[in-house]
Amino acid sequence: MAERKPIESWLTDMDGVLIHEGVPIPGADAFLKKLRESGKPFLVLTNNSIYTPRDLHARLSRMGLEVPVANIWTSALATAQFLDDQRPGGSAYVIGEAGLTTALHDIGYVLTDQDPDYVVLGETRTYSFEAMTTAVRLIKNGARFIGTNPDETGPSPAGPLPATGAVAALITKASGKKPYFAGKPNPLMMRTGLNTLGAHSETSAMIGDRMDTDVLAGMEAGMQTFLVLTGLTTREQIDRFPFRPSHVVDTIADLVDIV
Repeated sequence: MAERKPIESWLTDMDGVLIHEGVPIPGADAFLKKLRESGKPFLVLTNNSIYTPRDLHARLSRMGLEVPVANIWTSALATAQFLDDQRPGGSAYVIGEAGLTTALHDIGYVLTDQDPDYVVLGETRTYSFEAMTTAVRLIKNGARFIGTNPDETGPSPAGPLPATGAVAALITKASGKKPYFAGKPNPLMMRTGLNTLGAHSETSAMIGDRMDTDVLAGMEAGMQTFLVLTGLTTREQIDRFPFRPSHVVDTIADLVDIV
């Protein structure tokens, strides 16, 4: 096999890699500091579409983690980029929070429940039965169905919460249409992120805590992959998958010296 080229750009997941339940993982601050000082392009990624990059920047800052707004890439931004490429200046009925609605407004989309081009489903703290009913009817009437990410559950201090993928399954069952998901593990999110950086997959790496999203998306985008064991996937679970990460490390602290 051809030897891998040196890593010039970094993409890293946020939850389970840099933070866990609102608390920084030891080594995250040192890793981010090293990235900023190196001058290498990098992005912090999240499948969560609730928050805008500005919101996330503020939340991370309060935890002592400094990530510039321009270095945050969300599934909402990836979804907006996809829709702007597919149907510029279109319209959408949106179920989601400010992270998603702001991203769509910024590309010039009209948000409406009157004959929209798309129904776009994202994360929200309160999924409304009325909104889901509207989505089903619009999809049955011809609107195209898009989801920000396929995650079926999300974390909370009290335990897992139903997330976009679970709600998408309900809408799919009722409408007969499956959504196109723009977020991980779709390598589209990786590739649009790399394009944002002006980076190439051959010299880029993806860091994540999940085999089924982070590692899969990074691998399919042609990047080196690093699995950290501070999140959902354990060392014992790795061999259950038909693919492997390029590297397995205990925590993000183990990667500081290779940036």
